[in-house]
Amino acid sequence: MSTLLIRNLKTVVTCDDADTVLNGVDLYAEGGVVRAMGPELRCAADTVLDGTHCIAYPGLVNTHHHLYQTFSRNLPQVQNLELFDWLTALYEIWKGLDEETVRLSTLTGCGELLKHGCTTCFDHHYVFPRGAGDLLGAQFAAAEELGIRFYASRGSMDLSKKDGGLPPDSVVQTVDEILADSVRAIEAYHDPSFGSMRRVALAPCSPFSVSAELLRQSALLARQYGVRLHTHVAETKDEERFTQERCGMRPLEYMASLGWTGSDVWYAHGIHFNDQELRELARTGTGIAHCPISNMKLSSGVARVPEMLKLGVPVGLAVDGSASNDGSSLMEELRVCYLLHRLTSSAAAPSGYDVLKLATRGSARLLGRDDIGRLAVGKCADLFLVDSRRLELTGALYDPKSVLGTVGLRGPVDTTVVNGRVVVQEGRLVTVDEERLAEQAGRACGAYLARA
Repeated sequence: MSTLLIRNLKTVVTCDDADTVLNGVDLYAEGGVVRAMGPELRCAADTVLDGTHCIAYPGLVNTHHHLYQTFSRNLPQVQNLELFDWLTALYEIWKGLDEETVRLSTLTGCGELLKHGCTTCFDHHYVFPRGAGDLLGAQFAAAEELGIRFYASRGSMDLSKKDGGLPPDSVVQTVDEILADSVRAIEAYHDPSFGSMRRVALAPCSPFSVSAELLRQSALLARQYGVRLHTHVAETKDEERFTQERCGMRPLEYMASLGWTGSDVWYAHGIHFNDQELRELARTGTGIAHCPISNMKLSSGVARVPEMLKLGVPVGLAVDGSASNDGSSLMEELRVCYLLHRLTSSAAAPSGYDVLKLATRGSARLLGRDDIGRLAVGKCADLFLVDSRRLELTGALYDPKSVLGTVGLRGPVDTTVVNGRVVVQEGRLVTVDEERLAEQAGRACGAYLARA
């Protein structure tokens, strides 16, 4: 059983129930679990790190991503489009996805996440071109190679352009095909145990790319297998108009009519909810993955996060797809989230520390996990270290709980630990050769875009 000891940490921001901050302590982990935190622990360990001058934080938890989009970011032809037009243009590229493209884009995106303190990633993959191979298998293999805790989704679409949806015919499937492969994915990859490194959710893409029958059957199947449900909801006014014209209901009412509310459901974005809908989210425990940078880039709007938090709606933080963010840094999302809501909500906005808790405890809650998201004895040893002597942090550490939201962190973290294993050291990935990966991924990206 592997062991880890981090000695003499300057500060530990635990994000525990009491918002405890520890100073001058050691942290000992065994078998991927924190077993002790305190001064001068008398423990031998396989790996010993010097935490002098370092601040330790719980690993960040990303609740919504599209890692395949890493190979279609910063494309000039879509930079100033809003969601529906943006999707329509990019589907013509995404329909060329295959197993190797998904593997390398997952390695690239998750590598960037790890370098910026994110230890768990949920990926919403819903593009399954015919004959593309085992895309989820490729993702889990990439995650295992990097050492990140990975939560995949068997996403889906069954409405193509001919049915009134947005995607081309080649990336949609029938309801029966989707349900059969959903069962396969759950049975092959989902591990519900404590400390699991791999889980699966069912995640039809959005109300405007899937049928009511697919949503209904996916909810029934997910509850039969005890897995969670995820989709995009209330992201744009176009989506709102779509569901009202096609179904005669606003998006949340439509989703609720198909069994898509409850503590096992979380939505990406959740921007355009009215007061009554916010109260319904709180009543049912339905969660929201907040994606501030993506929402800004696509001009989708500002989610009502301060009101959600006041009402008790579960909220986590997310990067969203690399093509609507152009990066995979949940650390960057922290400061943007803080500043966006200060701008729009003033004193009602969440504090820097509140935003950190969204990205740790709040995000873990959305994923149905109480074993991650905080640093405490008996929880998973997922954390990152930041050297307090950085020039950019000079004069900024009087409140280490808030600094990542208020001041932010430029560049990678110093160390990232997942499941008690060091995966980033001195700001560099440990388990892969970064230069070789970047070169290989760059070639694959060029070939993929050329095919389009």
